[in-house]
Amino acid sequence: MNKTIASQSILFKELPAHHLEAVLAIAVEKPLEKGALIFSEGEPGNGFYIVVEGQVKIYKLSLEGKEQILHIFGPGEPFGEVPVFSGDVFPASAEAVKKSRVLFFPRRRFIELISADPTLALNMLAVLSRRLRDFTVQIEDLSLKEVPARLAGYLVLLSKEQQNPSEVCLHISKGHLASFLGTIPETLSRILKKMSEKDLIRVNGKKIRLLDYEGLRMLAESGRPGQE
Repeated sequence: MNKTIASQSILFKELPAHHLEAVLAIAVEKPLEKGALIFSEGEPGNGFYIVVEGQVKIYKLSLEGKEQILHIFGPGEPFGEVPVFSGDVFPASAEAVKKSRVLFFPRRRFIELISADPTLALNMLAVLSRRLRDFTVQIEDLSLKEVPARLAGYLVLLSKEQQNPSEVCLHISKGHLASFLGTIPETLSRILKKMSEKDLIRVNGKKIRLLDYEGLRMLAESGRPGQE
């Protein structure tokens, strides 16, 4: 299973079989219980990870202790890869959202592989570029858009990822979603209710029907639903 997950990861999916075997040879599997801390912001970046099973959240804490979730990663997704190139500390913290398994790739040994196969470096740079673009959008949303627009944008993005314009399934708790959107669960619940009353969505547990996809898209872009 580890080989399948690694081969499907954006980091390694272009690698020939013998190079993939070399990468997996340096990997260390780590089981994690729900809530387990993987690394803390400011710790030396001694390697990076790929989620094999479960979910991992990347977050930062304010001076007041408020948590801001930056990403939530699932199977096949890498995290903690920035220090591989910078040789610096981890810029955020990582924690298992649920019982999980991850693969750990030690920085020193991975750098040796990169030296022998520059394709690995190109793949990692592509991932870092995408992450930088995602962070830019996230910062813009958190600073310039109200929570309803952020939520609408998240639902639209999720529908594209799940390739279903009529319904999405939340793979994270509403508490984690609230933190990701920069709000609190009570505010998120009120906004979900208002969006339901406006016939934009219909919430059924973790499943959310997108009744008015165009209205959500307009809300995400302009802050107002398309029908208003």
